[in-house]
Amino acid sequence: MTPAINQLKKLKINFSIHEYEHDPNCTNFGEEAAEKLNIDANNVFKTLLVSDDKQFFVAIVPVTGTLNLKRAAAAFKVKKLRMADPKEAERLTGYLVGGISPIGQKKSLTTCIDDSAQALKKVYVSGGKRGLDIGLAPIDLSLACRKASFTNIRDKQ
Repeated sequence: MTPAINQLKKLKINFSIHEYEHDPNCTNFGEEAAEKLNIDANNVFKTLLVSDDKQFFVAIVPVTGTLNLKRAAAAFKVKKLRMADPKEAERLTGYLVGGISPIGQKKSLTTCIDDSAQALKKVYVSGGKRGLDIGLAPIDLSLACRKASFTNIRDKQ
């Protein structure tokens, strides 16, 4: 079990586990999950860490979209954001890049979930390791992340 799954069980949140064989040559983890699990890619969300160089935040956006750093900065009420370095993200979350779950991270960070999630019955996020996704209701994702809100933080396609 991963820290994400353990936290969901502890919180008594309903979720499903979806495992697939991760291709070590693949770097687009979210799209790989959607394809191998035969899930609409709009329902699969990626976990991104951003920083204003004073603190770190978690942004959760569909794998089909791109994080808009200006919108994210406004959502987190900071002037400017940058993407976290992969090593920083791994250190803060306790997970490896490509398997970073927004749930059960080492440090509880303020989180923003793109508001497109609210229109879905179920979203899929990393379960804490490559080749493992968790499916759950968007409101349950928000509850499991603590300090989470829904805001439009992606670029339109």
